[in-house]
Amino acid sequence: MTLLVLYSPQLEECWRFYQGLGLDFAAERHGQGPEHYAAVLPSGMVFELYPARPGRQTDALRLGLAIDGSTATPPLTPGRHILTDPDGRTVEVHST
Repeated sequence: MTLLVLYSPQLEECWRFYQGLGLDFAAERHGQGPEHYAAVLPSGMVFELYPARPGRQTDALRLGLAIDGSTATPPLTPGRHILTDPDGRTVEVHST
């Protein structure tokens, strides 16, 4: 996998949630497209957060991330953590 895009009606809240897990986002805009956030993960995969259009379902996803728990805010102890992002998606975090 090289790209993952999440659509969110709560873009800023999701940005803060995933940034709190240690992802380093940059604000982007391509041409006339919407402003969004993009982070490049250690594997090289691009993880993007886009604003959702009205009526688009956004919570039907379970996401798994491996992170350095010491960089999370607040820090996470080593092991498996089940979190929920602001849109209700389950995020399984494996912290080292």
